[in-house]
Amino acid sequence: MKKLGGYLAFFGGFAIVLKFFDRVPRLLFWIYTWGDTVAWIIMLGFLVGGLALMFLTPSEETEEKPSNEWNSKEETESKE
Repeated sequence: MKKLGGYLAFFGGFAIVLKFFDRVPRLLFWIYTWGDTVAWIIMLGFLVGGLALMFLTPSEETEEKPSNEWNSKEETESKE
């Protein structure tokens, strides 16, 4: 999900920057069919939504689950 959030944030920010230079990315050209206000809402939505996905998604690193630790204790006790 972090990767998807990164892509959304990139395209949202990229579209906002290019808007100031009167350029429109081909991938986001469709958002201008509803007018400038809706285009700004969509661009900001991409940026905010992407950043939210990037920062609120848990990291890929996972710690060992406590249930595995409990199971390993039971196995060692039953072997003794």
